[in-house]
Amino acid sequence: MSCAQVLPGQLIGTDSMQAYQGLSVGTATPNPDELHGIRHHMLDIWPISHPAHVAEFQDLARACINKVQNTGQVPIIVGGSVLYVNAVLDVFEFPGTDPAIRAQYQDLLDAEGPQFLHQILESKDPEAASHIQATNGRRIVRALEVIQVTGKPFRASLPPVPIEFVPTCRIGIEMDRETMDRRIEQRIDRMLDHGLLDEVEAAIAVGLRESVTASKAIGYSHMIQVLDGELTLEDARSHMVLATRKFARRQQRWFRQDPRITWFNWDTEDLHTKVLTHFDEVLRTHEGGK
Repeated sequence: MSCAQVLPGQLIGTDSMQAYQGLSVGTATPNPDELHGIRHHMLDIWPISHPAHVAEFQDLARACINKVQNTGQVPIIVGGSVLYVNAVLDVFEFPGTDPAIRAQYQDLLDAEGPQFLHQILESKDPEAASHIQATNGRRIVRALEVIQVTGKPFRASLPPVPIEFVPTCRIGIEMDRETMDRRIEQRIDRMLDHGLLDEVEAAIAVGLRESVTASKAIGYSHMIQVLDGELTLEDARSHMVLATRKFARRQQRWFRQDPRITWFNWDTEDLHTKVLTHFDEVLRTHEGGK
């Protein structure tokens, strides 16, 4: 927040789950007190029933970038997975969709489960299968749909060399594994203490179970199992910790492959000043290259 205040800037979130209304506890959506008056775009924009599509998210986030730039302020992209961050910041085109093909694979997913579909994906595109978790039914369905629509491997639809949609200064916060694991546990305990189970119960009343996207998210899928009597709250907590650690490490590995990111240790003294100094250096480079 201190960087946004100094620049000045506005935040644009690339966390697709924070885009859902009514899911603030399990997504750690910042509240007005935490934002300290800083404008934050892409929060609470969709009802729970809305299926999250990266292409639609890309269009909305880029519109926010243009809007912030037109005010003379700096758009600051925060949060999100590698896919959503790169989709917003890089030239990133998406293959078309075919509702009939998607429905075919969705029916197969519902009948046989994600492991079965992952085996099909492995036979059609081993590289794509190696990058998609066997439990991530939504992404498996999308990969199979793209392969059938385009006649090409799913990975071939992604840009081999990223080209920036707009010039960027990319900052990553580095944290040792022990600290990260501890903070993940603390975050999950805080969610549970702040009423995650109640939030999920309320969300079910407005369509969470039927949501293709939101119901599969870490924490929400686990709380649904608690309410259905399939997990105890203690077991759900353990599963959430494990799933979040795996997700964080996977994202960390992917972000690490991007040479455009400059990394700073999370406990660096006067961190925001060092980040702002780096931003000024990158800005001068961009301006010098015009």
